[in-house]
Amino acid sequence: MDDALEVVDIIAESELEGLFVWILRLVGLVAVLSGLGLWLLTDMGLLVLPLVLMVGGLVLLVVPSILLSVAELFG
Repeated sequence: MDDALEVVDIIAESELEGLFVWILRLVGLVAVLSGLGLWLLTDMGLLVLPLVLMVGGLVLLVVPSILLSVAELFG
């Protein structure tokens, strides 16, 4: 856990903070859309894979900005 916080601190201190956040948001958006596509466009139903993709994508959309703001407050 400490290693992950160190990486977040390094990213927060560098000028690549905005780029990193937008890359993670883009990956999250792709994950949400692919989960929705698997759920709605196939006869797979709401199984584990579409659900994991949608929840993981939502987490990637929200968490990077929160994590970097917390790192700036405490770091």
